[in-house]
Amino acid sequence: MMHRVSVFLLLLVATAPVHADEYGEVRAQLQTCLPCHGEGGASKIPQNPVLAGQHLHYLFVQMRDFKSGARKNAVMQPMMQVLSTKQMQLIAEYFSKQKWPKSSVKAPPRKVAARGKAVVTGGQCVQCHLGKFEGASGVPRVAGQFPEYIEKTLLEFKHKVRTNSPAKVSLLATFSDEDIKAVSAYITSFKP
Repeated sequence: MMHRVSVFLLLLVATAPVHADEYGEVRAQLQTCLPCHGEGGASKIPQNPVLAGQHLHYLFVQMRDFKSGARKNAVMQPMMQVLSTKQMQLIAEYFSKQKWPKSSVKAPPRKVAARGKAVVTGGQCVQCHLGKFEGASGVPRVAGQFPEYIEKTLLEFKHKVRTNSPAKVSLLATFSDEDIKAVSAYITSFKP
């Protein structure tokens, strides 16, 4: 009886379908993302963006911009240089399919929130990032993102360090640093 069970189990295992790792081609590259962006893209470092659950098209465009030099970053540019378009698409797809982590961002003080809301309304941010700042397709989700990362990014646009979105460069040139801090605190406090 024991022999028949062993043979049955062996046949069952031998005939089970083999599921290929759909991200096997980029598994090593995904591992290099962990120190900065966290397991599955759920960054725990406030200066680094959460990638988990971000929009696929946005992620791909940012990788493409790093590779072309349209977006400059001393860490990301060399990493993207070795990737093919297909590999960048797979990495973007992987992160976009991960669950956005539970946000630990707290609502800003009332005065900061009021200033952030006024600036967002005047800057018409919701036209692209939508009402709850969840973004869509090529526009990033900023709700639940780290306010430190968003502030750094907006300041980079303002000071023309980051130029891969000319509309943001023009718009943010009109914002004060205090406005940017208030906007960052306000928009990231929305729950994704």
